[in-house]
This record gives sequence, C-alpha cells and structure tokens, in this order.
Amino acid sequence: MTEKYYTVEQISEMLNMHSKTIQRYIREGKLKATKLGKSWRVTGHDLSVFTGGSEKEPVRRAGFTGDERSITVSSVIDIDVLDHTEALRIVNSATALMNSKPSEYGRSKMTTQYIESEGTVRIMITASLKVMEIMLASIAALTSED
Repeated sequence: MTEKYYTVEQISEMLNMHSKTIQRYIREGKLKATKLGKSWRVTGHDLSVFTGGSEKEPVRRAGFTGDERSITVSSVIDIDVLDHTEALRIVNSATALMNSKPSEYGRSKMTTQYIESEGTVRIMITASLKVMEIMLASIAALTSED
C-alpha cells in the first residue's frame, strides 16, 4: 500500500485555510511535513493526526519492537569565555564533534552563539541521550582549567 502525499495548497483547500497558515503550522511543528525541493509534502497519516482523525493501526518508527525507545533531550549550555579566540575554539570544537558523530546516533541539532557583551558562548543542543552525554563530557573537557 502506498502512502498518499498532499501539497500545502491541497491541504489549504481541504481545510478551508490559507496556505500561509498551513506553512506556519509546518514551521511550528504542529503539522509534520517533508520538504521536496522548494515545496512541502504531508502524508495522509500526518494530515489525519493533525486534523484529529483516527488511524487504523498505531504508527511505529521503522524497526521499533517495543524494547527500545527514542529519547530526545535538549540542553542550553552557557560558557564564560575570556575573549573571541576562546569562544571560537569552543564553538569550532563542538561543531566538529557534532558533525563527526556516527549516523546510527540519530538526528541531532546544535546552535551556537557568541554573546560578546556578556563574554559568553551559548550552545543549544537537541539530541539523543548518547549524543548529549558525549557532547556534555566533551564540552566539560574543552572548558576545564586543569
């Protein structure tokens, strides 16, 4: 059985909503969608979930047997730095570490910010428990004074 996909325009017509409203729901994560080129596509299941419809069978992640869980954690780390050079060293090291993680560790996201007026580097991470454990330990090692 193949999954049916809908465009933003098709959804806006079906739900009698403006297409920009549908795009905002996608951007905010209220409506799950996949980007294909420059346009979004929404599966029939995701549209059903969004509109409050019911599905015949529960949706499970591919390969999920009930013995494993997908856990995502988020963290904001503020690090006091002496100058721009130290901020750059920390940000570059954290970025390199995040970019070199094995694909089996799943999806993750990291945003960094140097707040010069406060002398602070802010690192925001959303990742699996394992990736978060590695990132926090690495940041601790990068910033230790020993």
